[in-house]
Amino acid sequence: MKLLLKSAKIIDSENEFHNQHKDVLIENGIITKIESNITKERDFKEINLPNLHISRGWFDSSVCFGEPGYEERETIENGLNVAAKSGFTAVAVNPNTFPVADNNATISFIKSKGEGHATKLYPIGCLTKNAGGSDIAELYDMNNSGAIAFGDYNKPISNANILKIGLQYAQNFEGLIMSFPQNNAIAEHGLVNEEINSTRLGLRGIPALAEEIQIVRDLFLLEYTGGKLHIPTISTAKSVALIKEAKQKGLNVSCSVTAHHLTLTDDELENFDTNTKVLPPLRTKKDTKALLKGVKEGVIDCITSDHNPIDIEHKKVEFVNAKYGTIGLESLFGAVNSVLDLNTTIKCLTVNPKKIFNIGCTPIKIGEKADITLFNPQLEYTFTSEYICSTSKNAVFLNKKLKGKTYGIIKNNNCTI
Repeated sequence: MKLLLKSAKIIDSENEFHNQHKDVLIENGIITKIESNITKERDFKEINLPNLHISRGWFDSSVCFGEPGYEERETIENGLNVAAKSGFTAVAVNPNTFPVADNNATISFIKSKGEGHATKLYPIGCLTKNAGGSDIAELYDMNNSGAIAFGDYNKPISNANILKIGLQYAQNFEGLIMSFPQNNAIAEHGLVNEEINSTRLGLRGIPALAEEIQIVRDLFLLEYTGGKLHIPTISTAKSVALIKEAKQKGLNVSCSVTAHHLTLTDDELENFDTNTKVLPPLRTKKDTKALLKGVKEGVIDCITSDHNPIDIEHKKVEFVNAKYGTIGLESLFGAVNSVLDLNTTIKCLTVNPKKIFNIGCTPIKIGEKADITLFNPQLEYTFTSEYICSTSKNAVFLNKKLKGKTYGIIKNNNCTI
């Protein structure tokens, strides 16, 4: 494969060509030239697109595919095709499958199903057996099989000693532990953020305290044990402040935020749209502002779609009975690019998360393998169902105005454009 990218604006703050328009020549998956003007040869495929921007390949640290067990929601094959169309050259896949990914055999199966695609799949293993919260899973064996982190997706570790043991044990192989920030004793059977809107709509609330008290506990444990802790999908202003303080103390903690928590509030609940039922719940405008500030200041390390396909039978029901989750790969960039500057957005999709999950971040440089996302950050559009490539259609951003559209990716000697 020989590709010639014409007049591509390179977005990479660590690159000598940052913010410059360059032609980029790729031969057999390797970048061979970066110049102001490269003459096209007969056997080259030229890519000349409106307002073409390129960056290092994007990585989403929290994606769910149904397979194995829930193929009706999303297969691995279709999920990786969706990720590629959405600009992601790599995704970390959560273990909420059936059976759950809590052993090396399941990790090996998931990883093998992801081979041969443009987008690379990295499995996340469960922290506890059967995601039950009682016994530590086979972390070392899963690590050897390719798991890049360990956590029970959207299930908090209520037993503090389990998390303590996990943090201590994983240090033997520099493993990353993930802890979902919610105290279920406080959240109980809540459905949405506990605030004015929950009271007005008659929906049982999940207070911000349920998230924050769990984070406090986890940070105390991390300070005691050492190790590496990642807190996924934080959603409150106080959570940002707590993690900022922990980082200032030198703790090895990182965190992520979803695109929908950066851009939407619990005002979206007005019509009882079950696509707005997500976990953590959508919070207030005050929280959204604090999250955006946290991203800009570097307190929040990475941005994720938290892509979670849910079949229609579990979304087209009464709000109280609907499952949590929204798809988000297709809309992530357009949503985040609407509220953050481009350099910050790209950093939170490339360098930051790849460093945390230790998967390597290939620069756009002569002699390196092409691991590139192509996009137009200025294109404005309304996100309608025609933009959804996922099998499930539970999109919280449906009919929202977005800014920025991806063209595709170049990775593993594949081009999806």
